[in-house]
Amino acid sequence: MKQVISVRFKENGKSYYFDPQGAEIHPGDHVIVETTRGVECGEVVKGVQELPDSACPKNVKPILRMADGVDIRRMRQNREDEKRAYRTCQDCIARRGLEMKLVEAEYTLDRSKIMFYFTADGRVDFRELVKELAGIFRTRIELRQIGVRDESKMLGGLGVCGQVFCCSRFLKDFQPVSIKMAKEQGLSLNPTKISGACGRLMCCLSYEQSAYEYLNSILPTVGSTVRTPDGVGTVLEVNPISGYLRVRCGAESLTPRYYKASTCQYLSGGKRAPRRPDPDDDYSGLRDPSPVVASSEEE
Repeated sequence: MKQVISVRFKENGKSYYFDPQGAEIHPGDHVIVETTRGVECGEVVKGVQELPDSACPKNVKPILRMADGVDIRRMRQNREDEKRAYRTCQDCIARRGLEMKLVEAEYTLDRSKIMFYFTADGRVDFRELVKELAGIFRTRIELRQIGVRDESKMLGGLGVCGQVFCCSRFLKDFQPVSIKMAKEQGLSLNPTKISGACGRLMCCLSYEQSAYEYLNSILPTVGSTVRTPDGVGTVLEVNPISGYLRVRCGAESLTPRYYKASTCQYLSGGKRAPRRPDPDDDYSGLRDPSPVVASSEEE
């Protein structure tokens, strides 16, 4: 077991583990730590906790010290200076006509380096830009290209649901999202309806994917033949959330009807994954008939 604390450097950023060095640290405290970007002041998200060695990174860096009032004031001053640095860099980009979009500027705590984050469609030659910025700020300059998802995470905004972006509110890591998830959930494949403000598939498609996979595995697929209280029919539509099937019974019937899945019996057609036994769900009446019964009905 190893004692660690969880520290983040941005309001909605990812948290990292550090060794508290035996100090009594509580959530909300600020600590000074050394990162790959330099010396940083971070906020403690979780206090001292014990984790197994397998759950921690191999080399957990120790904290340098607790942050004092001077460090807090310097961090806040850096945030104000970052806004001016952002405007200055933006003017330089426009003057040089570079095809890049500046997203954010960030100082290290000791002001030994400024990092500028930007997005671009392709490679950008910014060597002359770096020289100009170094001459203006008299410090080390680093330009880092990021993706459109990271841009949305940094800038924030409102999604089509009316809520603040998940990535800027609580998501710490981006999960892979595929068009298959939209198909499993029966959503429209129109890119404008299933894409977020960043232009990529919405992260929320993955939230209920496991539930849809399970529900679809225990329900007959569209085109399957089922036995309903009104006779044998063909499944035209499946609603996995409500558990209802839209079935047309008999070739002569023109008006399909809705049936609860528990009142129907699967006969044939479609591919269905093996059902996981769960006597407490609403689909306990959905069972594969025995071959003898199926053959006698066909005769």
